[in-house]
Formats: sequence, C-alpha cells, structure tokens
Amino acid sequence: MDPLINFSIPLRGLHEGIHQFDFQIDRAFFDAFENAPIGESQIQLNVELNKRPGLLTILFDFEGTVDTECDRCLAPISLPIGGEQQLIAKVSEVVENEVVQDEDDPDVIFIHPELPKLNLAPFVYEYLCLALPMIKIYDCDSDSPRPCNDEMLDRLGAAEDLTEEEPTTNPVWDELKKLGNNN
Repeated sequence: MDPLINFSIPLRGLHEGIHQFDFQIDRAFFDAFENAPIGESQIQLNVELNKRPGLLTILFDFEGTVDTECDRCLAPISLPIGGEQQLIAKVSEVVENEVVQDEDDPDVIFIHPELPKLNLAPFVYEYLCLALPMIKIYDCDSDSPRPCNDEMLDRLGAAEDLTEEEPTTNPVWDELKKLGNNN
C-alpha cells in the first residue's frame, strides 16, 4: 500500500470553511521519497485547510523528532524539529495539469477547479526537509541519559587546546608588513 495515499485530501464534496486533518509521520513516509535526508522519525502534523470560493489556504503545523547523528560528537540523537508553513492553492481554469506551482512564489499553487483530491505529501516532505537544521546539534544536557559521546568531545577539547597554543602571528606576514612600512 502506498504510504502517501493518506495525504490526499478530497476536494470534491468538501464544503466551505475550516477543516482539520492530523497525520503521524514516520520512516514509511520518507521511504516513499528517493534519497530522503530523513529516516526514522516521529512527527505529528496538523493541517488546517480553509476552503473559500476560488481559494484554499492550507496551514501546516508540525512537531516531533528525527533520528540522526550529532554533528558535534557523532552520537545517535533524536533531533527535535518543528515549524509552521502556509500553502495557498488558487483555483484556475487556465491550469491544464492538476497542480502547477507559481514561478514567483513557491508557497502558491494553482489547481484545476475539477481536481478531485489534492495530495499534500510533496509539500509536507519539502517543509519537513527544510525544517531540518544544517548543523544537527541541540542542547542535550537535559536528556537522561545524555546521548553525547564523551570520548569524542574530550578529543575535540584536546584539539582546541592545541590550536590555542599555536603562535597567532605569521612570520611571513610580519616581514611583508615591514616592507609596507618602509614606503
């Protein structure tokens, strides 16, 4: 069974107003995408869809954890992520395909008025990948037990001490500075 089918919101028969949808996202969701940067995860996603004539406003609110390696000590961690995103879907007769993204604004899409359902999975995937920080670290001191690799942190501390003992001046630059001062 396709794990992304649950993310298809039926548009036909959906009356105007606000609608709530809740999703639990785990590894099966990310396995459906090729080369996904996220694997094991426990993320709660709440979607609020506001249907109005000719327009859908979709709010994505998510929070959870992603299993990854700490970029500081290389220990396996459950990295907390969360965020809110908004997607605007405008109804347009001009659109021949089912969904077309606006070239000027990535948070706006155009949908055909006869579109039976809207699959939110590609947008959810994009928003979750963007929420993943570039440097995967967090304040893990409050976790019990602390996931940090203390041996690696000790080695990093020793390497920092060695770099502090090196001279701060470069003799080559000192000689060049002398040449510039003689003019």
